[in-house]
Amino acid sequence: MQKRISLPARCALALFGAWLAAFAQAGTPAAPAKAKAGEEVFYHVFMRSFRDSDGDRIGDLKGLASRLDYLKQLGITSILLTPLQPSPYYHNYFATSFKAIDPAYGSMDDYFAFVRGAHERGLKVYLDEEFQYVAEGHPWWSGSVGKPDAPYADYLLWRDPQHREAEPFLDQPRWMGYDGRWIGIAMVDLQRPEVKRYFEDLLLYWADPHGDGSGRDGVDGFRIDHMMDDLDNKGLAKNLFADFWTPMFEALKARRPGLRIIAEQADWGYGKDWLTRGNTDLVFAFPIRGSLVDLDKRLIVNALRETEAITPPGKGQLVFLENHDMDRYASAVGEDMARIRAGAAIALTLRGEPLIYYGQELGMRGQVLKDLPVSDGLHIPLREAFRWNADLTAPGSAIWYRSDQPWWTRHRNRSNDGVSLEEEQAQPDSLYHWYRQLFALRNARPELRAGDQRILCDDDSSVLCILRRHGAQRSLLLVNLGKAEARPVLGTDELDGVRWIDLLGGGEAPSPGAPLQPLQVRLLGTP
Repeated sequence: MQKRISLPARCALALFGAWLAAFAQAGTPAAPAKAKAGEEVFYHVFMRSFRDSDGDRIGDLKGLASRLDYLKQLGITSILLTPLQPSPYYHNYFATSFKAIDPAYGSMDDYFAFVRGAHERGLKVYLDEEFQYVAEGHPWWSGSVGKPDAPYADYLLWRDPQHREAEPFLDQPRWMGYDGRWIGIAMVDLQRPEVKRYFEDLLLYWADPHGDGSGRDGVDGFRIDHMMDDLDNKGLAKNLFADFWTPMFEALKARRPGLRIIAEQADWGYGKDWLTRGNTDLVFAFPIRGSLVDLDKRLIVNALRETEAITPPGKGQLVFLENHDMDRYASAVGEDMARIRAGAAIALTLRGEPLIYYGQELGMRGQVLKDLPVSDGLHIPLREAFRWNADLTAPGSAIWYRSDQPWWTRHRNRSNDGVSLEEEQAQPDSLYHWYRQLFALRNARPELRAGDQRILCDDDSSVLCILRRHGAQRSLLLVNLGKAEARPVLGTDELDGVRWIDLLGGGEAPSPGAPLQPLQVRLLGTP
């Protein structure tokens, strides 16, 4: 016979239970509040190359956690990580286990400690996910070769009924890693119900590891790598937007309403389908990035207009100059500091949500190696160690790629080259301080985050003119992209009589129509 508990006793037990729950959660911050459109500033970290904490020269979670204050002080709100799961490839795409952390980066405890540390500082965390494929060594593959009746045999796509040949990534069964190993990559059958359930549960775990909807220790969003509706255009995994991705995103947001999904649109275009039929929140503004490499006014204006036209209300674009697959911006513009500074000023004042790639704020350099056999080593120059110190070999430097191979013997970032945090922090006019100033302005002025955007000077002149407005607040960006002095012709009288201040230089500003020297940047704002 069950013993009955009196009402006062039940109340006391309930209060005691609530106290225990509060005590258990003490010191564990909740996930940061849901972001508004335009409010986030992303920092894209290539984990292996960021910060080493244990002397093995491999960037790791403890190393990243030790530098969270640096990111906060820089003006970052959100951290986007490259994949963390085990993989035979150094970049950790093409996993051999999905619900795990690469031991080189630390343990699951290290991972959760990093997430808590970020949340304590009000920083959001986004994980990069790519589970359309598995690499050799994944148990779904190794346990199913030649075994059609194995438990996970149907989780992959196969080219033959006997399961001797898995359907490969693109059309090449094996791909060479930078270390010379040839490694197989197989396609996952994303249309199989049990596979859908597995990955939905996986993302729910990373977003809400406690299963209570609180987001404690959970990430705040995901980047979906190489997202497609018809995977690799093979006709083998079709209608993924509607049948695979959308139901998964709906389940995630039912649990975590503030969570955001970023698509890397596989075609590197404007991303309309990914924002509409794919139901993602953000895509990468690839066409804007291309125009900012050229720094051609007409290309920039066209990219801005088309981007705005295809972006639905409530959806967004990540405006970026660099990522782990593209030449570093400094190298792409010929290491011309005036062009580097102009590109940064435009990218950080445009409508959208800015993303910078680790070390971009220092002007780190690097280009894809194009004269070697195809392997993932060709992209190592884009993924070199973050330059914490003038000495590239100082403790903490993640120079995991040091060897006798071209990605080391020809590496672009070298000791005492002026492109390090140690050197640039000591120089008030450095690129690092230019980025700090631009971030501070964006965080301080609502029109640069949430304001509308108008293109002025819509003529054949070389001056790019962008007006941002939010209520009574206005900012006006003027950049001379030509090779000679030029005067902006704003073509509107709404700016007449407006009192402007110089947001970059301080004090009263010159007239908006005052001439600019080649590649001069002027940012004016209302007081």
